[in-house]
Amino acid sequence: FPSHDIGPNGQVTFTAVTSLSLNGVFSVDFDNYVVSLRIVGSTDVLIQCRFRASGTDASGSDYTRQELNASSTTVSANRTTSTQGILGVASFEQRDGHTFSIYGPHLAQPTAIRSVTVDGRAGARINDYAVTHSLSTSYDGFTLFPNTGNFTGALTVMGVRS
Repeated sequence: FPSHDIGPNGQVTFTAVTSLSLNGVFSVDFDNYVVSLRIVGSTDVLIQCRFRASGTDASGSDYTRQELNASSTTVSANRTTSTQGILGVASFEQRDGHTFSIYGPHLAQPTAIRSVTVDGRAGARINDYAVTHSLSTSYDGFTLFPNTGNFTGALTVMGVRS
């Protein structure tokens, strides 16, 4: 898997990757983080995530995901426990926008993510994801990867003072 370090401006760009690992992103300087992501999939793909510590993904079955999706007049929901979280969808040949907040990743406590997505499938669609990771571990990064194919885009990571 390619590994990327975030530059001083906080932005990373990537092209046709099957995995994007960011190291050294979370520190004692901030408790919470906001990530802005612009992304296109090689097909419609799920954007999966794992936390990282010292260059290694946390890949145990410690992630729980709750999702709420709205498309046209249909609303659906789902809850899953897995070896990764889901942050949204990267649509085929359409730029999708994602903003996700990460709460306490560097603190040695269970960590949570809230992701709100707007994607281009079916004209316009809203996806709202909540992910929890139950281990009390300090993480310094995360990995994004599609469930199939690859994706292209850019992301910016911003620390938030509490």
